[in-house]
Amino acid sequence: MRQMYCAQVCVAHINQTLRLAGWIIHVRDHGGVLFMDLWDHTGYVQVVINPGPIFDIAQGLKRESVISIRGQVRPRPDGTQNYDLATGKIEVVVDELEVLNQSIVPPFSRDEAAKVNEETRYAYRYLDLRSDRMQHNLRFRSKLNHVLRAFLDQQNFVEVETPILTKATPEGARDYLVPSRVHPGKCFALPQSPQTFKQLLMIAAVDRYYQVARCFRDEDLRSDRQPEFTQLDIEMAFVEEKDVMGLAESLVKHLFDQLLNIQLGIFPIYAYDDLMAATGSDRPDLRNPLRLVEIKEWVRDCDFQVFREPARDQHSRVVGLNVPGGCSLTRSMIDDYTKFVGRYGAKGLAYIKVIDMNKGIEGLQSPIIKFLGDEVSLNIVRAMGSQDGDLIFFGAGLTSTVNDAMSNLRDKVGKDLNMLQGDWSCFWVTDFPMFEKLNDQRGSKLQSMHHPFTQPKQDGPTPLEWHSRSYDMVINGHEVGGGSIRIHHYDQQIEIFKLLGIGEQESLEQFPHLLKALKLGAPPHGGLAFGIDRLVMIMLGATSIRETIAFPKTQSASCPLTNAPAAIGIEAQIELGIQLLTEEESV
Repeated sequence: MRQMYCAQVCVAHINQTLRLAGWIIHVRDHGGVLFMDLWDHTGYVQVVINPGPIFDIAQGLKRESVISIRGQVRPRPDGTQNYDLATGKIEVVVDELEVLNQSIVPPFSRDEAAKVNEETRYAYRYLDLRSDRMQHNLRFRSKLNHVLRAFLDQQNFVEVETPILTKATPEGARDYLVPSRVHPGKCFALPQSPQTFKQLLMIAAVDRYYQVARCFRDEDLRSDRQPEFTQLDIEMAFVEEKDVMGLAESLVKHLFDQLLNIQLGIFPIYAYDDLMAATGSDRPDLRNPLRLVEIKEWVRDCDFQVFREPARDQHSRVVGLNVPGGCSLTRSMIDDYTKFVGRYGAKGLAYIKVIDMNKGIEGLQSPIIKFLGDEVSLNIVRAMGSQDGDLIFFGAGLTSTVNDAMSNLRDKVGKDLNMLQGDWSCFWVTDFPMFEKLNDQRGSKLQSMHHPFTQPKQDGPTPLEWHSRSYDMVINGHEVGGGSIRIHHYDQQIEIFKLLGIGEQESLEQFPHLLKALKLGAPPHGGLAFGIDRLVMIMLGATSIRETIAFPKTQSASCPLTNAPAAIGIEAQIELGIQLLTEEESV
């Protein structure tokens, strides 16, 4: 049906007769001569249809119709060349045309796709995928998968597939469950990750494993999260943290070099506690120069209760965020930032404008100065290192709330005021807490910060003060990969489960395959996983991982294209031994 792709036609083919095929994307009638742009994934070429029987057929074709043409290549007339286009110096004069598929009027054109609302784009995702943007994204992702596989093959890794239908395990998010017809009353679970299987592969002496794995988590969605996603899963035997981190860093540098011609430097290593103190986040964008400064010591005895009470509480923070040049922010802009931090639990957003330090307290402007007092206010400004023209935002309250609100404020202010420095910020985060305290209706208990198979350092007097042998890679404010050195002793794994409130018998019921294997010669091992969707998003400069996935789910975890999830008939429910309730019935 075709001899070459549309964008491959060039001046070397002038006077040759070629057969091409593709989609019609533009039609122009110039006084009885029809000009069409014939498109495929490589680009488009202009075809010319002169008056005659072919003209009459072509005139009735809509955009996105699929045709095959035969015609002679000729130079475009002087003054009509398009030097920005690969095929801009030539055109094809059609002498044969076959309509392969007549299209109805499309709901949107490929040129308009980026402006169409998400629901419509995803309902007609195949049209959206014809856009140059999505064609580029999908093909870039394909190249990335090829390059990473070649890299790991050179490093003696073995690609192994692990089960999709598996057993539900407590790994943090809710599982997607699949009822079993053969085993009534029982369900498979779709894997949140291949975690226990890759550990079993280390015990099986595979030594170096990888997999481009599909994973599933039933959790709240956001721009860099999907219910089903793809990760590069890696596990290595007889390794320590530096081995896994070194391999992963080399892989990412190789991808950037091969695909973007970008040479990344050394990835610095930061401790979790240090990042949280300075930015309020364990995955900050360090291109942003703004930092949080703890000011507890300056406000512990002040008369301003909003600051004084949290300053005396070990579970709270009082921080300042100095914004250079922030005096230019208007009151309405500050009000908008106040509403913004309210989304993250902050009850307000105090500030001080530093107009002129030489004037002392007279050079400061703020509604809170009268509550803080002159001396305290000046001490805070000096402690923040503020200069004339700067503005200081404050956060006070429970540490978790302050960190959440002020880290997001830091991100927003940095972007709004164009403060980001450089193109790439790549680093490692280590020394995560092993556990965090979870408070719910059943009381207080420990939960794993990473996952329960992570090896603890046991470097504190109590488990809540232990750090873990885990590590995350962060690029431009996104966690793109994370992993840990795993527990490889049965007794230690049982001890960790007990600290999480899971007794030995319950552990054996939930993880019989792994716990039995830990008694049968488990080597020291560790690994990590990269979020492929997220990594591609960052490398492409996209704002959502949905731009890197062929058929993504919406923010509500549904698919407008297929109308999934969908109800199933009563016969299927009976066969599976289940009863599905509607939202009204389940109340």
